[in-house]
Amino acid sequence: MSAYIDTSALAKCYIREPRSLDVLDWADAQDEVVTSPLTLVEFRCVLARRRRAQQIDLPLERVALAEFDRDVQANSWRIQQDAPSLFLEARQLIDLVPELPLRALDALHLAYARHFGASSFATADKHQAEAAKALGLPVAIFY
Repeated sequence: MSAYIDTSALAKCYIREPRSLDVLDWADAQDEVVTSPLTLVEFRCVLARRRRAQQIDLPLERVALAEFDRDVQANSWRIQQDAPSLFLEARQLIDLVPELPLRALDALHLAYARHFGASSFATADKHQAEAAKALGLPVAIFY
């Protein structure tokens, strides 16, 4: 069974920050780590946002993106195939946890993890972790 990693946890594998080594250890302990196609766009946005905020410089942004792209090509992170029904499922998840501030892309990540039967859900996002727990997913938290 595959474990699922969302972008907030995956970014820690390429940009050293608190809990980076924990995420890498978690990923190494999994049989397979999957993510959604959303991560391809979100990770690029994370790098650009951090560069604009001067948290990383342009050379680090380029290196991190190249390493990520290489790892995706090598299937270190297996990108799940897109499933149109997951958008409806993500919409329904928002109704399943109405008391939690579940954002659109977070709901889509959770829908992917549930749809593909993830054995674990890794995140560095507190609200997403709470939603994953409320939805019955085993959560690996890295914040």
